[in-house]
Amino acid sequence: MALEIGSPAPAFTLPDQNGNAVSLSDFAGQRVVIYFYPKDDTPGCTKEACNFRDQWSTLQQHGIQVLGISKDTAASHSRFITKYTLPFTLLSDAEPCPVASSYDSYGLKKFMGKEYMGMSRTTFVVAPDGTLERIYWKVKAETMADQILSDLGLS
Repeated sequence: MALEIGSPAPAFTLPDQNGNAVSLSDFAGQRVVIYFYPKDDTPGCTKEACNFRDQWSTLQQHGIQVLGISKDTAASHSRFITKYTLPFTLLSDAEPCPVASSYDSYGLKKFMGKEYMGMSRTTFVVAPDGTLERIYWKVKAETMADQILSDLGLS
């Protein structure tokens, strides 16, 4: 079943950058941004993470939590967080990436004529009631946080 606005957000539990289990249910009653990205410390992923970092105080003023998810390890996430002073949680969804798959964010990709399985850059806003409030299938990495705040009427 394809995800759409108003659908329940698929539940998950994944390890964070410190190896601690984090569940979507930990944020019940709060608005949560879940963004899937291909790889730590790559140009597009860094721009996206830094945009969330740069909008962190505004996101926090509105009670919005941010969870970044990729297939990178906790150690990789920890280095990425330290290098760019990221104030939010990064989660590891190891291949075959069951959480990303449940959000339709993992699958067959093409690059330079080659096909491979990979993580797509997608973003979801989960409303306080646990339903999907916004879905972004086409993400502009350098302005994703700005777009969310604008679309929610919070900028």
